[in-house]
Amino acid sequence: MSDEGVRADWAQKDFYQVLGVKKDATADEIKKAYRKLARANHPDSNPGDTAKHEKFKAVAEAYDVVGDTEKRKKYDELRELYGSGARGGFGGGAGGFNLDDLLRDRAGGGGGFGDMFGDLFGGGRRTQQARRPTKGADVETTATISFTDAMDGVTISLRLTSDAPCPDCQGTGGKPGTKPHICPQCEGAGYVTVSAGGAFSMNETCPHCGGRQLVYDEPCPTCQGSGRGMSARSIQARIPAGVKDGQRIRLRGKGGAGENGGPAGDLFVVVKVRPHRIFARKADNLTLTVPVSFDEAALGAEIKIPTLGGAPVTLKIPAGTPNGRTFRVRGKGARKSDGTYGDLLATVEVQVPAVLDEAARAAVEAYREATASKPLRANLFEAGS
Repeated sequence: MSDEGVRADWAQKDFYQVLGVKKDATADEIKKAYRKLARANHPDSNPGDTAKHEKFKAVAEAYDVVGDTEKRKKYDELRELYGSGARGGFGGGAGGFNLDDLLRDRAGGGGGFGDMFGDLFGGGRRTQQARRPTKGADVETTATISFTDAMDGVTISLRLTSDAPCPDCQGTGGKPGTKPHICPQCEGAGYVTVSAGGAFSMNETCPHCGGRQLVYDEPCPTCQGSGRGMSARSIQARIPAGVKDGQRIRLRGKGGAGENGGPAGDLFVVVKVRPHRIFARKADNLTLTVPVSFDEAALGAEIKIPTLGGAPVTLKIPAGTPNGRTFRVRGKGARKSDGTYGDLLATVEVQVPAVLDEAARAAVEAYREATASKPLRANLFEAGS
């Protein structure tokens, strides 16, 4: 809604009628009427009563204007101006006037009615009415899952402890069974005005009532008047397939409870993945170290290797395969965000036996004699750089 629309809407409201007082009512009469209506219609005293909630907002709006001497003066002038032109057409026309022109933004050309009423409807202090719905706090927790569950996805149960409305006073901060009264410090506004230096001022949440607008003589013994308490609950959280170690999963609406009908916050789950006995992960690929014998590497072989959660696959080792060579098995890695899969990277590790029996020793010695004419380290002693 535009600023001009708000001003026109306020100009057509009878705040005296809202408060049930005469136009020439004294400041004390206005304050007394406001306190009575605010007490009777406050949301904390009438949970679930939408009509009274709306009435409370209207009463707070009216008191913010006519309860302030300067604002009341400008409001009365505006109402008088509105009354004189309304018969001929409030939006302009024969015998009427255009309020949008009269309340033109001061930035568009200063002076006139824009300056007179600008701080009432567009600038200056903002009205703080009944507290608005507030989103609950975000909550973060840690969950540890197995390597296999990280690859396949898993639903886990989380036990959470978070800040929530006090279960005994329902968030009011007052002792159950007692009645609230208007905060004497902010007079039910929920905020106080403090100097920001020079001619400037700003609104801050009332330190006495915490913005609730009402206070209790006896605080709730459970929460000591804070209106907040700790709650423990269990929720089911789905961890998607392919999650990485240290990844932060966001679960919307699973965090702390909101205030005044506001939405719940979000839950962030930091996932810790336990190492696997033989598999590891590199980006979206899985890695595996495969032991092979000397003869398999030298002569070539076909060997079976495992996959994570699937059937073994056959890996063909070419003759003359060096130690440390990596083979790629397509589609046997981790699940990607687009639903496809990475690869399995199998690295061969040639095994040297620690102990040889007589037959194996004889075979190795025969191999040594057969390759003696081709010194393995001859190139280390060649002349030149």
